[in-house]
Amino acid sequence: MDFSMFMAGKIHFGPGVSSRVGETALSLGAKRAVVVTDETMEKLGVAGMIMETLQEAGVDACLFSGVEPEPSVETTDAVAELARGHDCQVAIGLGGGSSMDVAKAVGMLINNEGSAANYQGLGLVKNQGVPTIMIPTTAGTGSEVTFTSVLIRKSDGVKGGINDDKLYPDVSLLDPELTLSLPPFVTAATGMDAMTHALEAFTSRQASPFSDMFARESLKRVGRWLKPATFNGKNIEARSEMMLAALYGGVALANAGVGACHALAYPLGGMFGVGHGVANALLIPYVVSFNSMALPERYAEAASLLGAGDMEGMSIFDKAEACADLLEEMVDDLELPSTLDELEVGITDDHFEEMAEKAMKVSRPMENNPRVMTEEDCEAIYMEAMY
Repeated sequence: MDFSMFMAGKIHFGPGVSSRVGETALSLGAKRAVVVTDETMEKLGVAGMIMETLQEAGVDACLFSGVEPEPSVETTDAVAELARGHDCQVAIGLGGGSSMDVAKAVGMLINNEGSAANYQGLGLVKNQGVPTIMIPTTAGTGSEVTFTSVLIRKSDGVKGGINDDKLYPDVSLLDPELTLSLPPFVTAATGMDAMTHALEAFTSRQASPFSDMFARESLKRVGRWLKPATFNGKNIEARSEMMLAALYGGVALANAGVGACHALAYPLGGMFGVGHGVANALLIPYVVSFNSMALPERYAEAASLLGAGDMEGMSIFDKAEACADLLEEMVDDLELPSTLDELEVGITDDHFEEMAEKAMKVSRPMENNPRVMTEEDCEAIYMEAMY
């Protein structure tokens, strides 16, 4: 019972709240903004809508729509240079976790010298950045309420986070209507990302009554609403509930951290460009199977929260293992890759040693994991997940 609680700034939730972006920027004292997004948001017209809303409110905005699925330090530095040149007073992240992570880092870099790479680590940011506004268009990462920006360094392929309280967004506009056009695969992958955040926070060594409250609510919503949102994307109730699930998962991870699944997923993104949600979804059943004996009560409860059937008469250890089985079924039902081989990105057994080395260097998630994991354990999990 010794814990601290942290929360991001204001959160506005509901259909259509993204239309408030102009008045929100003005309320933060900003008349010049940079909007950070990706190609898809520009093609769908969502970026244009946000730019128009800003202009109607009297906010002069410049647009960057080149964020990669796995965002890089180099891209972030380039956007920061654009924002400084435009004298931007607010950074707006529009899209999935990649765009929001870049926007948070850009907001920080406007008031801090050098490259984003200089701040990868914990608590390295010197000056408070300009205000940031997050507008998520997926229901997964929870980046709108976390203090982390995860970026890949192209120089060495290492994926690392800028982790600092100064990165907490000032305002988040959570508009479920923006997720209605998400295709099933993206809905499933981002939803499993939200689930992984909640589950790893719930079983973290840093879990607290505060983080548990949000983790439980997130897991319940994922178990009930992820499949309807995936296979009936126009269901606004399912979309709204999944956006809440992602929000709650983000609050849980910001306070309790995540575990080994995230550490093991980082090399998949850094070395092979595998999307973060896909990597988490693929690996989480194997990690839970490894962890379950170390914290059986928690994994048994998680299985129940996610909608496991009747487990009466089962031992606590069998109930915990049922969580791994349920996650495997979810991945199959959602038609996501369940083995590394299915990814078809060139991963071979020869890569496992390097992948394990890099996973072990993601120290905070590894330290949070409920069961101590060695480099050999990492290799064994990759091997199990291969075929």
